[in-house]
Amino acid sequence: MSNNNGYKLVQGNEACVEGAIAAGMRFYAGYPITPSSEIAELSAQKLPQIGGKFMQMEDELSSMAAIIGGSLAGLKSMTATSGPGFSLMQENLGYAAIAEIPCVVVNVQRGGPSTGMPTSPAQGDVMQARWGTHGDHPAIALTPNSVQETYEYTVKAFNLSEKYRTPVILLMDETVGHMREKLRIPDSSVLEVINRKKPVCGPDEYVPYRPDEDLIPAFVPFGEGYRYHVTGLTHDETGFPTNSNLISGKLVQRIVDKVEKNIDDMSYYEEYRLNDAEIVIVAYGGVSRAVKSAVDEMRSSGIKVGMFRPITIWPFLDKQISQVAEKAKEIYVAEMNLGQYFIEVDRVAGKKCPVKKINKITGELITPKEITDAVTGGRL
Repeated sequence: MSNNNGYKLVQGNEACVEGAIAAGMRFYAGYPITPSSEIAELSAQKLPQIGGKFMQMEDELSSMAAIIGGSLAGLKSMTATSGPGFSLMQENLGYAAIAEIPCVVVNVQRGGPSTGMPTSPAQGDVMQARWGTHGDHPAIALTPNSVQETYEYTVKAFNLSEKYRTPVILLMDETVGHMREKLRIPDSSVLEVINRKKPVCGPDEYVPYRPDEDLIPAFVPFGEGYRYHVTGLTHDETGFPTNSNLISGKLVQRIVDKVEKNIDDMSYYEEYRLNDAEIVIVAYGGVSRAVKSAVDEMRSSGIKVGMFRPITIWPFLDKQISQVAEKAKEIYVAEMNLGQYFIEVDRVAGKKCPVKKINKITGELITPKEITDAVTGGRL
């Protein structure tokens, strides 16, 4: 990495580690897997230098379990993987959700299913990021499209995780993970870093799962004199399992509501040339870069087209997509899968205007020309 006037030339995976450390990550546990391995490698190099801890795990199941333990012990914790490893993490993701344990999981997507194409980009884990683990659970997933954004949204992923006591997914794709661009690291004095809310009462009065008005319970690490129980079973406010249907239902509803009712606090998106757009292309991650070029090219030919880019993939940005559909005559959803995000866009926008797909699953990024041809029927 080179450093010149506050800038570094790094790849997206490196920026992810820089952002995680800036946000306070002090524990990383993981298993190397293409195309995310650089995240583990750089974490192994940097964390010991600042008093943090790195653990090479035997697989992705144990990696997810380890960061849950690290977070319970008071360390901001992260792991990184790709599709096959993300599949193995799902059960423990559900555990982190119901036990309300903050942690960050990075998924640098690659071609699938199964082992698929390890070195090729894809966006096939969008629905898995929402529904991969069983049961109803909260889901927050952010998708950057540049090296700079990877840094910034890694920090935001930690902040949201700490604030809402829930796992947060940074859903990258190989294009962003391995591209190299300049990164400007902001001064730590201006960087917003959120830490988990701790109890104001003493150990004898502490009820670990009693929520405040914001639906989020205070959280104290093990080893600080507060004794409490943690389980993946549905539990009451003391943390111990319960067979009460009423208590169980209230718990699941609360952990979902604490995210869904605060969606405005985590709604990140970009609108590009939408003011007079009659055609809107929805795209995220690496594909959105190609879409922006295609929009500029079509605009130069007089076509009123714009882009809406969700950075928050989950929770779904219903309000923003609905507003886009109110003005658009036509919406396209461009993604490197067979239409996973399209399903949600069509659910919200489909009754207001036609919604169409632009898909590619060859392990290659969708090109600006392919996007332009899809919109114009090849007339440009």
